[in-house]
Amino acid sequence: MRIALHQMTSSIDPMRNASDMADAIARAAENGSAMYFAPEMSILLDRDRARARKYMADELHNAALQSLIAAAARHRIWVHIGSIPILDEGAEKLANRSIIISPDGVIAARYDKMHLFDVDLASGETWRESSAYIGGEHPVMVQTPLGLMGLAICYDMRFPDLFSAYAKSGVDILALPSAFTVPTGEAHWHILLRARAIESAAFVIAAAQCGMHEDGRQTYGHSLVIDPWGTILLDMGSAAGLAWVDLDLDSMMRVRKQIPVRANRRVIPSPFIAG
Repeated sequence: MRIALHQMTSSIDPMRNASDMADAIARAAENGSAMYFAPEMSILLDRDRARARKYMADELHNAALQSLIAAAARHRIWVHIGSIPILDEGAEKLANRSIIISPDGVIAARYDKMHLFDVDLASGETWRESSAYIGGEHPVMVQTPLGLMGLAICYDMRFPDLFSAYAKSGVDILALPSAFTVPTGEAHWHILLRARAIESAAFVIAAAQCGMHEDGRQTYGHSLVIDPWGTILLDMGSAAGLAWVDLDLDSMMRVRKQIPVRANRRVIPSPFIAG
């Protein structure tokens, strides 16, 4: 099963980003891909929140999102838009939302990022995602041509309880669009994503932002596809572009027979404190 990953250096202009994505969706479909994957904050990456605010809208009134829905239907391909900032009706804050679009142009699933990145980095960078966003309340899975897909976004990957919940529910694919910083990417990106694939006996698909952005931030890149054995099938390096991978979905069953972590899983109670 062929998939396409779009590694982006998203700008502060949603319609420019959406146009780039629509072109990539067309190329993915022409190349025989069953599904297209974009990174976190694909249609707008701008840490100047006052400047970005004018583009915030709900799903129905988000012009960039609607253009991607149209592209999915036009080219008859499944589309994972990565994530975008969405103004939820009645909410005071935004949601960092993953959206899956089916080939008939219908939204098949929504997932709001559960874990928000609030940190002061040694590099001097400060991030306060919770000042503008509200975290999601629950994991989400959706049936796709690749199998049962569990949804997560970027910082979520550091919280294994989320992926344990997906594994217990029979997940086949973990989609993890991201916009990782360079210092944390160099230290943790590959090892964390390989661990998520191995412990879940599932494929990991992680489209990422890369390079120097208009808002002054730099992201790590290295969009990855990892098989259930932990083997890296694709690493896109640090440059923007579109890449293809053919997934051997039967390999998932072979790995699960060889190391039956799902069958051997135990319910873990609270730890006993000795003494």
